Amino acid sequence: MKKLAVCLLVSLFFTVGCAKKSIKPAVSPQQPVTSADESQKDEPSIRYADWNKAPDLKTIYFDYDKSELTLDARQILQKNAVYLKNNEDLMILIAGHCDERGTTEYNLALGQRRATIVREYYGKLGLPLTQVGTISYGKEKPEDLRNSEEGWALNRRAETRTRVRK
Repeated sequence: MKKLAVCLLVSLFFTVGCAKKSIKPAVSPQQPVTSADESQKDEPSIRYADWNKAPDLKTIYFDYDKSELTLDARQILQKNAVYLKNNEDLMILIAGHCDERGTTEYNLALGQRRATIVREYYGKLGLPLTQVGTISYGKEKPEDLRNSEEGWALNRRAETRTRVRK
């Protein structure tokens, strides 16, 4: 009887005492915290074939294995946001890319983090997030095929693409 009681107590301890805690990710001082309300967080559908690179929208680049926005990237995104605010009829797609190093799975996740951080920054700059979608291409669509640091640096990017809302 004593053994049964001890087993029940141990089981109860592990069931209740080891409940999972929700862990909040640390926010780096360089990463923006989006102030958008819950209704703004839903992404629009990105399932269209007519996404275009607009010449007025510049690509931003990331450091190796990073998804934080540099000062240069923030300045570029601010200029992009001005253009996008002046063209309210556009839907926006942020495409995250990586260089060829790393596994496919890792690079898809990193590309998505890059696209998401750009989307959040656009939200801070006043763009409605319901018009901004994201996609990660990982290492599948390199801009530069050179197997060098210069080539890899051009592949670690996020592109802002647009399409006319219909």
